[in-house]
Amino acid sequence: MSEHWIAARARQIDASGIRKVFDLAATMQNPIDLSIGQPDMDVPEPARQACIEAIQSGKNGYTVTQGIGPLRERLLERVAEQLPGQQRDLIITSGTTGGLVLAIMTLVDPGDEVIVFDPYFVMYRHLVVMAGGVPVLVDTYPDFRIDLDRVRAAVTDRTKGIIVNSPANPTGAVASVDELRGLAELAAERELFLLSDEVYRAFCYDTEYATPATWYDQTIVVDGFSKAYSMTGWRLGYAHGPREVIQEMAKLQQFTFVCAPQPVQWAGIAALDVELDQRIDRFRQRRDRLVQALSEYYEIPRADGAFYLFPRAPWGTGTEFVQAAIRNGLLIIPGNVFSSRDTHFRLSYAASEETIERGIEKLIELARRGPR
Repeated sequence: MSEHWIAARARQIDASGIRKVFDLAATMQNPIDLSIGQPDMDVPEPARQACIEAIQSGKNGYTVTQGIGPLRERLLERVAEQLPGQQRDLIITSGTTGGLVLAIMTLVDPGDEVIVFDPYFVMYRHLVVMAGGVPVLVDTYPDFRIDLDRVRAAVTDRTKGIIVNSPANPTGAVASVDELRGLAELAAERELFLLSDEVYRAFCYDTEYATPATWYDQTIVVDGFSKAYSMTGWRLGYAHGPREVIQEMAKLQQFTFVCAPQPVQWAGIAALDVELDQRIDRFRQRRDRLVQALSEYYEIPRADGAFYLFPRAPWGTGTEFVQAAIRNGLLIIPGNVFSSRDTHFRLSYAASEETIERGIEKLIELARRGPR
């Protein structure tokens, strides 16, 4: 009987293919796990100590919905340095994904079209559907570049906004200044919202980071501590943008997440003082090692940032190749989890150097021997 109670919005969403692999990993003996975007480095010591001290000193209750003042002030100072002259409001969220949920539920009405670049982070399409909107996929194959002509052609009278993610999950692509400026100018021209997911902004290996908010002050930016500071399970993110949008997001947070965990918010203040250069250098070295080792066997279109590669499967579909990899103890994600195509696969190098070396050996073996 209970199956008849399930709402249509829930039925439209499949369980994440990433989570299925995550669950599979828990049942395998010593798998080569290159599946999950979870840094293998621990949370920096200052943040851990700050969290412990917050707990021990009784900072364990609710905070105001927008987040504690000291953390908001520190983050607003950073935003003001990055985007001088803009008047932006900011809210602390329960993870970057919490910020995405609040933003899309604030901005998207039933029937609204939202442009999403393919390949995409799995949550974008499902959140738009959950809000009653219609995701419109704009293809970025083969090189994962944003083609502004394709974007313009996708805009209709029903288009409400655009979601952009740079550096990108799953591809590792970093959008160029020209791409982001053009996207910002198009959004301003057509009065569209522009939602920029910048949680991987620290992971730009070959260029300086750029945000479309530089050219369009109405851009809503979501960011967080999960990736740069390894705080994936701590659920600490933030969003900044026009006051009217942020205030509506805060209203929704009152009736959903309530607030981000208070001890973690105090830890976030300490994390902001941690120097990240050595961490980022380690990820850059891993990227370089993988690209050097695999380029002879795999077509790897882009690897500019984040901590993912999105190679083309050397044989079969992406799903067939991944199934073979899993049978051989290698956990990676089929590309159709992130895309309308089933030609590629994602691997994460947010793993130890030992695991990466084992993964390289297995990937070369799989490419050489072909389907079986």
